[in-house]
Amino acid sequence: MKQPKILAFVMAGGEGSRLSPLTSQNSKPSLPFGSRYRIVDFVLSNLLNSNIQSIYLLVQYKSQSLIEHVRKAWVVSPMRNEEFVTVVPPQMMRGGDWFMGTADAVYQNLNLIQLHNPDLVLVFGADHVYRMDLQQMVDFHQEREADATVAALPVPIAEASSFGIIDADHAGRISDFKEKPLDPPSMPSDPTRAYASMGNYLFDAKVLVQALKEANQRGEHDFGHNVLPHLKDTHRLFAYDFASNKVPGTKPYEEPAYWRDVGSLDAYFNAHQDLLGLTPRFDVFNPQWRIFSSNYQGPVARILDGKIHNSVIAAGSLVHNASISNTIIRREVIVEDDVEIEDCVIQDYVWIKRGARLRRAIIGQYNVIEAGSRIGYDPEIDRRCFHVTAGGVTVVGPGEVTTTMRAFSE
Repeated sequence: MKQPKILAFVMAGGEGSRLSPLTSQNSKPSLPFGSRYRIVDFVLSNLLNSNIQSIYLLVQYKSQSLIEHVRKAWVVSPMRNEEFVTVVPPQMMRGGDWFMGTADAVYQNLNLIQLHNPDLVLVFGADHVYRMDLQQMVDFHQEREADATVAALPVPIAEASSFGIIDADHAGRISDFKEKPLDPPSMPSDPTRAYASMGNYLFDAKVLVQALKEANQRGEHDFGHNVLPHLKDTHRLFAYDFASNKVPGTKPYEEPAYWRDVGSLDAYFNAHQDLLGLTPRFDVFNPQWRIFSSNYQGPVARILDGKIHNSVIAAGSLVHNASISNTIIRREVIVEDDVEIEDCVIQDYVWIKRGARLRRAIIGQYNVIEAGSRIGYDPEIDRRCFHVTAGGVTVVGPGEVTTTMRAFSE
């Protein structure tokens, strides 16, 4: 089968309001994740590992940190015109509006499709943590002579009312889309599960261009709510079962078809816990399918003394005589003597002073945790200064801590 020419649009404009206060300075795709990554690195790595190398990253809200990250980390090949990761802010070429939806974002950049003249166009989100071999989805699309293919995640039928659900037959042909239905249709092959749309799409380029023009004339701006429901009645739309995707190097102990929408603070926290342990649900170390990120030039971590259990400590960090358990610590974090950290996510450039105690907390970048502080031990006290999630995780936004918090913790 002839290899098609593919152009990718990555939707990286998410505001991430449910991740506030972590998104007070960053868009959702640019948030730190794990010990050295940002959320956007996962979709970009999947694309490059799948040999899809013509990538436009459409940004919008609080995009500067994401622009800087891409500039430093994602220079693909300056010698080959078809190999690039390029950031595209709203061009406002058709008026003064920002992107009004996912479809409108691509519609405002139809000139880029015309410039490259691809056979297929991928439209993927930048908000998820997962691995995926996109060539398998491309093969599925071509074998069925599809006009559009939607990546679909099997979810338990009892949870399906929380998702946009796809109704498809045994061949994967889509007959309907249902938004958070009370009575969701099950997968043809499994009555206990339903197909949830992952918000990742593959289009025939000509079909996409025409569909976007027609949607714009109707004043419609979203793929999931507008473009795809219109296409299902006139074109060949298929659901690609994400659970069938096989990524090289995936270990037997990992969760099959691991995919997380880290769109809430509790989901973000829990996904970090999935990285820990001898047999993690999602093992970021896979030499056959690497997750790429910035080429940090700082020193390795230094651990002078202490007790470290089931934790990850990133480069440039310094740990004195501390106790750290079930925790991810990112770059250039200082942990002083007699500090205890349990079940936490500590982002970059945090200074945790002597005798502090942290439990079930996310500490944003550029914070100074004063000596003797207590975070995560008393929700009522924490709520006076910080945000406490429904799951009981205390969240300290970037640069949020001031010396006044010490009075609440003593």
